Amino acid sequence: MSGTTPADTGDINITEILRRIPHRYPFLLVDRCEEFKPSESIIGIKCVTFNEPFFQGHFPGHPVMPGVLIVEALAQTGAIMMSKSLNIDIAGKVIYFMSIDGVRFRSPVRPGDVLRMHVEVTRARGDIFKFKGKAMVGGKVAAEAEFAAMSADAS
Repeated sequence: MSGTTPADTGDINITEILRRIPHRYPFLLVDRCEEFKPSESIIGIKCVTFNEPFFQGHFPGHPVMPGVLIVEALAQTGAIMMSKSLNIDIAGKVIYFMSIDGVRFRSPVRPGDVLRMHVEVTRARGDIFKFKGKAMVGGKVAAEAEFAAMSADAS
């Protein structure tokens, strides 16, 4: 694949993610994205390590990634897709999480896991996108949800 760029493969690296969404440590929960299809689908990747700050208290001796952060990782993956699909300049626009429905947690996410967020657009109208997402570890569903987000002026 010499000469292939991330744009050619549907891959989005961390440098582009940092240009696409405003999240930063310790709240950036997507390391890279794969299989980006504009306004259709994307897969976000989070390599979960024991160094995550939330593992200090959740839970000592039995580290488990909080479910709300798994949902946030799904939402950030959707925001990356929106930003790239709509070519949003984050200096003037912000993407807001609007709603979440049907959240189900199926299995725990632990240090060493690679969390793969499969996010599909179920509806897009202007600056509002609705999604269906599944967070997977090793081919097994860890969490799933339907959610919506919108782009708005930062002011």
